[in-house]
Amino acid sequence: MKFNKNHIKKVTPYLWFDNNADEAINFYKDLFKENIKVDNLNHYPSGPLEGKVQSATFKIFNQDFCAFDGGPMYKFTEAISFFISCEDQDEINYYWEKITSNGGEEQACGWIKDKFGLTWQIAPAIIEELLSDPVKSAKVFPVMMEMKKLDIAKLKAAAE
Repeated sequence: MKFNKNHIKKVTPYLWFDNNADEAINFYKDLFKENIKVDNLNHYPSGPLEGKVQSATFKIFNQDFCAFDGGPMYKFTEAISFFISCEDQDEINYYWEKITSNGGEEQACGWIKDKFGLTWQIAPAIIEELLSDPVKSAKVFPVMMEMKKLDIAKLKAAAE
């Protein structure tokens, strides 16, 4: 594998895929549209996976990632998730629909697992404001815990 050291920051998430890194990168390209840039694709030169993506570097919203097509040895868990800060309900709905309609799995509190097993938190940008105030948080948190896809209007109403 060769990586351009100018494309990798000091700390970069490194994602291990199960012989489907190329499919994952295409899925993320469709999901994030103009907010993803694939910097580098390396393909298996020979063998049963010849021509498939072996490794890649890419950016989502200018956050560096590396992908490796390492096989079934390791799986993603909810212990690691990526937070997508959404400006409005339409943006929350967009990510939620795109991920679930492509084999994703809804989870509680705005968490969702994509078809590759990677966990995302789809949340409104105001969530920190709603949860950092102890009075608002005491009202908002129980409402949020009952939701799968977060509903901004209901969270704001709970904060009042």
